[in-house]
Amino acid sequence: MNSNSQKVSVLEKIGYSLGDFAANLIFQTLMTFLAFFYTDVFKIPAGAASAIIFIGGMIGAFFNPVMGIIADRTNTRWGKFRPWILWTAVPFGVIALLAFSTPNFGMSGKVAYAMITYILLVIIYSANNLPYASLSGVLTGDMKERNSISSYRFVAVNIAQFIVQSLLLPLVLILGKGDKTVGFEKTMLLFSITGIVFFIITFLTTRERIVPQQEQQTSVKTDLKDLFRNKPWIAMLIITVFIFITLSLKGGMYVYYFENYLSEEALARFLENVGFNRFIAGLNSMLTGMGLVGFIWPEDAPTSAFSLFNAGGIIMGLIGIAISKTLADRFGKRDVFGYSLFVAALMQLMFYFWGQQSIGLVFATQLAHGFFYGIGTPILWAMIADVADYSEWKNNRRATAIIFSAMIFGLKTGLSIGGGLVAGILALYGYQEGLAVQNEATINGIKTAMSIYPFLTFCVAVAFCLFYYEINKKMELQIQKELEDRRK
Repeated sequence: MNSNSQKVSVLEKIGYSLGDFAANLIFQTLMTFLAFFYTDVFKIPAGAASAIIFIGGMIGAFFNPVMGIIADRTNTRWGKFRPWILWTAVPFGVIALLAFSTPNFGMSGKVAYAMITYILLVIIYSANNLPYASLSGVLTGDMKERNSISSYRFVAVNIAQFIVQSLLLPLVLILGKGDKTVGFEKTMLLFSITGIVFFIITFLTTRERIVPQQEQQTSVKTDLKDLFRNKPWIAMLIITVFIFITLSLKGGMYVYYFENYLSEEALARFLENVGFNRFIAGLNSMLTGMGLVGFIWPEDAPTSAFSLFNAGGIIMGLIGIAISKTLADRFGKRDVFGYSLFVAALMQLMFYFWGQQSIGLVFATQLAHGFFYGIGTPILWAMIADVADYSEWKNNRRATAIIFSAMIFGLKTGLSIGGGLVAGILALYGYQEGLAVQNEATINGIKTAMSIYPFLTFCVAVAFCLFYYEINKKMELQIQKELEDRRK
């Protein structure tokens, strides 16, 4: 292996992080609003929406290992992974726009259109995001620098998450002048253009420093054999599946929790007491002064409260990210990740026990959950990069993309299962779009799906899988030193 200076400039870290910002404008929308978009905007039955999300997502998931094999064998003057970010930038933006468009078809046509565009979107997401994620494993071999890159990256992720989870519904209503169908299309056009520009910036500002020697030629069979003997890789694969089941499930259910369970009157009082209504009045005045139609948020308390709820969790997540690197450098990634995720799971469980009027407790729980989950967020992907180093250390061969492809497979699988569960649970418990008051069984299903189920999946990931992830602080340092010596 060749490795020159392993230090990465601030400019390059920012440039790299913009790629995740771009991808997460789409990914966070899928994770949080896809089921809502299909059921309440495109008017597809919940059962059909569940099948689309699950089947389409799994097709995309199984494309990941293929993409990993292709990316590891890509050789250009720009490197292995950077060119894929450039090649897929425009197709990603175009397909994302199509996936959130609402052509005037009959029901069968709508279901077919949603299925086709969703499959195309998850495939192009893999072709873009797998090389992007793999790039983090070859920007540097310095594990502290890698922790730093992950922190930059996940600040960008949280900003994208803030925009999507806190501002997307208001943007939809503002840009669509109250029409969600038009608003979604205009919002996704804005996201798509931004994403294309930022992917190009990522390509232009990054450099691959860890390059396999020319004599390294391995077969697909050898790569797969190395993979399935790698216990930390197997642990991280299962962890990734469960984490993204959890994120998709709780993220997709939050909007229903606010729309159908929490008291609208109590939400309105809370917004008034914390000064949110006064803030929105000033914002609406600014929007109308710019010639836009202001969305009168205080009259729609669930939407306003949902935006504020997400914003609070994301801000606390950014604080968690800010201290994540320091904790990981001192105590090791594995231990910090496990403890922070477990506390975040406990906070998620508490949502089940809060009453319809307990708005302050709901928001306080979200702040605590966001902080502890934020600590573990950047560590997950830094750990996956460490698994690629572990494989090279054990086998004297580097196969970065095939390692990351399995993790993106886990991400897609988790997203597909979690997203399918959102629509499936709603269908199972009799959710009816447009109903003023859902029945008691439906409401209890919504509460359970966004609290107890995520708690259980978080705990499976932490309690069982991390036991087999043997790369602790001591081994991290050993791997880094021995690989540095080999590369010299």
